[in-house]
Amino acid sequence: MSGQRIVAGFIPLLDCASVVVAAECGFAAAEGIELRLVRESSWANIRDRLIVGQFQAAHMLAPMAVACSLGIGHLQVPMIAPVALGLGGNAITVSTALHAAMQRHGASPGLDPAAAGAALRAVVRTRAAAGSPPLALAMVYPFSAHNYELRYWLAASGIDPDQDVRLVVIPPPLLVDAMREGQIDGFCVGEPWSSVAVAAGVGTIVTTASHIWPLSPEKVLGLQAEWAESHGPQVTALVRAVVRAALWCEDQGNHADLARLLAGPRYVGVPAELLQLVLSGQLRLRYGALPTAVPDFLAFARGGATFPWPGHALWFYRQMLRWRQVESSPGAAASAQATYRPDLYRRAAAGLPIEMPQADFKQESFFDGRDFAAAIGTVAGC
Repeated sequence: MSGQRIVAGFIPLLDCASVVVAAECGFAAAEGIELRLVRESSWANIRDRLIVGQFQAAHMLAPMAVACSLGIGHLQVPMIAPVALGLGGNAITVSTALHAAMQRHGASPGLDPAAAGAALRAVVRTRAAAGSPPLALAMVYPFSAHNYELRYWLAASGIDPDQDVRLVVIPPPLLVDAMREGQIDGFCVGEPWSSVAVAAGVGTIVTTASHIWPLSPEKVLGLQAEWAESHGPQVTALVRAVVRAALWCEDQGNHADLARLLAGPRYVGVPAELLQLVLSGQLRLRYGALPTAVPDFLAFARGGATFPWPGHALWFYRQMLRWRQVESSPGAAASAQATYRPDLYRRAAAGLPIEMPQADFKQESFFDGRDFAAAIGTVAGC
């Protein structure tokens, strides 16, 4: 296993941190892995290069791994997620013009998703009555937590995401430019791109994923199942390296160094000061505003953040059913759940200084009070 080379793709986002640190700070090398990272611009590129074998691993949208395994939206190529790359980190940002309109309909400062949703609903209805085009809201990929969080929030706010607004796909690094050019009115994305929009004076953050679903699932380390099956020792070593890197990223004493590392053009390529503010759990919601504390906005290791919870895979599958991306079929829920591999995680992380979950499922909740356990229970019966 010594010197095993693994090529991994990533997108410039704050939650690529564990993979970057594993490569840059010696954690992969200590496990006998030569980890080479390749920056990509879109999630479709990540998917395709992993499918054709140019990447052996990837910083990957968790629902993308499920969709690949189910063969929806593209080729059917089974994927596995033996480790998660953190929890949370997303925000919903609207243009300054849309935010001004929301304020005229009662939007107040802060991140309350119900208040922001009510104001947005009023804007949507006013525009419809005037015969104006629907608002264009962007997310990063159809099979993404961003799509489902955005849809969940819109629907809970009384806005039909398929009828009342227009949802479009734009890669994360291009969202701020699209908003600046007036092509979109809002977006849901992982940091730092909401903060970049605020710093540029083109966007206002109205809520975060942590307000919709505290410590919600996001990215995973994605691997082709066939490759993983034939490279068991390398998978174990890679998972150990990523978990050790996540523990390093979680340590606040390392955040200044982490921000400087990610700020480089090879990785995220935005000012270190902006990244460090987000790492401290604070966001500037609008241009010129003082930072607002957002508890549990992003976790790299705490709270089981690296554990691949199968319930998360089932929730994503449930959203695919809800939004008619896939039809229910025998065995599909089991295939979706099997994408997440807690068995491989437990094997690799044994002995590391991390709290190991005793069960594969946990109780979670959403801002509108819906019960997570009931939702995945419905899936289990599909």
